Amino acid sequence: MTEIVYLFDIDGTLLRAGGAGSRAFDRVMRELHEVEDASVGTAFGGKTDPWIIDQLYRRHLGRAASQEDVDTFIARYLPYLEVELATRPLRVLPAVEDTLAALGQRAVLGVATGNVAAAADIKLRYAGLTGHFRFGGYGSDSWQRAELVAVAIERARAFAPPQAEVVVVGDTVHDIAAARACGVQVCAVATGPDPADALGEADAVFARLDELLPWHHARWP
Repeated sequence: MTEIVYLFDIDGTLLRAGGAGSRAFDRVMRELHEVEDASVGTAFGGKTDPWIIDQLYRRHLGRAASQEDVDTFIARYLPYLEVELATRPLRVLPAVEDTLAALGQRAVLGVATGNVAAAADIKLRYAGLTGHFRFGGYGSDSWQRAELVAVAIERARAFAPPQAEVVVVGDTVHDIAAARACGVQVCAVATGPDPADALGEADAVFARLDELLPWHHARWP
């Protein structure tokens, strides 16, 4: 069995959704709570969907979001996300498809993303990337990123042996912190909201995702 597992973040690492998520969040906040432009001033990068919802509730409603609030919000969010992506197509980042195809011949690929599972599936489907990934850890598994990475690592055991090395690949300091909390390696790509000089705690920092391939070959020829 393959002994290397890569866990990829989605937004900012594999693709840019062009603000589809924030527009869909705004539509739900307007519909449920009559709040306009709710996401303005809220940073989405590296955060889980439930965490973002909780931030919006605290900021605009003056209270924390309950799990029931989150479930209701997500149920309305998903159709709006589909509409937004159908209206304004997302953009797959440079060299992503070729990199995943090449790496998939040498390693097990999964996702570790703050998107809830259904939203991750929608984005990957619109990007044409679904077939590269066998499993994942999602914002629907935990509000905390380190916990969803831990879930993804556990799910990887169905595809790789227990001693398999795990590498998280993301674009924010939150990805790095989550990987470190789980005791695994992490590579950062400076294609998201955090600049390269903010990602220095990663094991490697790349300008583009295809720089991951020579890094992989140098360690696992």
